[in-house]
Amino acid sequence: MTKPDSPLWRLGAAAMALATAFALAACGSGAGTSAAPPAAGSHSAHAGGASAPPQPLRAGERFVDLKMAEAYTPAPPEGGGTDEYRCQVIDPGLTKTAFLTGTQVMPENVALAHHAIVYTVPPGGAAAVREQDAKIPGPGWQCFGGTGVKGAEVEEGEATWADTWAPGATETLFTQDVGFKLEPGSLVILQMHYNLLATDGKPGGSDRTALRLRLTDGTPQTRELDTFPLDAPTDLPCPAGESGPLCDRAASIADVTKRFGPDVGESADRQVEECNPGGVPKPGNTQTCDQKVEAPMTLFAGFGHMHLLGRAIKVELNPGTPNAKVVLDVPQFDFDNQRLVKLPSPVEIGPGDTLRVTCTHDAGLRKRLPQLSKLPPRYVVWGDGTSDEMCAGIMTVSPRKS
Repeated sequence: MTKPDSPLWRLGAAAMALATAFALAACGSGAGTSAAPPAAGSHSAHAGGASAPPQPLRAGERFVDLKMAEAYTPAPPEGGGTDEYRCQVIDPGLTKTAFLTGTQVMPENVALAHHAIVYTVPPGGAAAVREQDAKIPGPGWQCFGGTGVKGAEVEEGEATWADTWAPGATETLFTQDVGFKLEPGSLVILQMHYNLLATDGKPGGSDRTALRLRLTDGTPQTRELDTFPLDAPTDLPCPAGESGPLCDRAASIADVTKRFGPDVGESADRQVEECNPGGVPKPGNTQTCDQKVEAPMTLFAGFGHMHLLGRAIKVELNPGTPNAKVVLDVPQFDFDNQRLVKLPSPVEIGPGDTLRVTCTHDAGLRKRLPQLSKLPPRYVVWGDGTSDEMCAGIMTVSPRKS
């Protein structure tokens, strides 16, 4: 998964009316963090639970079943590599305002699907999205680093990251008094990350992913959800005894830029500047980043994302203070079992608070995992490929009044 440029992460300017009681549940998530990690090299084709039956509809809810307009056969980009990000626009056909209270992404070809992101675009951004789609022959368009849409309405922050599918995920289910607001004329952008490691970068079949939306009309008390991203650098040097051209950090960043473009290639240095005093990289398996909270909001849940070298991820509120609180803890990260984890109870945060994300990777796994062991040694930095790495704590929030 990728962190788009910050405008795509809309925090919502208008706070919704405060509901008296609410909670968030990720269907089938359970503890989600206590199972032992798989043995090195056991990452499967990750059929996960993407096609598991959804939970029953609740009063006032309805399902809207959608699908890519046509099947797509992923292929590596011109810069080489074994990954492609493909966006397709899907029209849910809304004629009245609704709230998205659940989503289920169902990849047809799970052997290729690394992850999927569901973006919602309000009516004001629809024209830019359709224009982008019409520019590119065939289904959808390539979209490393975000939606790939440059229209003014979208760039001003109108596209919202509504949900993520990764191996192990089933239906993401919210309670009926919180949801992502969809107005008539809104569109959905489905971003699929396809990985071709198993086929050495060659086309490995087609995919036509399906998407099921759970919608409700909402009430005056329904609170609008949004997404708050927390990223940290990934600076993993080649282990002792390994060498090669890509063991140089600058050379590795240049390779990421070649494969995914400058927006992604600049991520490694940008994150170091934002997260480390003096903007100096701190090579090592564990990386952290603090982010100040600028507006009052309520935390409901969190989703931790890394790639094949990930071992643990944690998000803390106000670390090092008497009021410190862990709001997301995945002590044994499993790439094949990534799920949204609800907080035991909603947590109120606001200006003056700090959220810290901490990720631990294991660079030594590159020699042990079949998918990576045949690749040349490299200094691993942030990148969109499965053979690159990420550290992303994605928090589900709702803006609130002060």
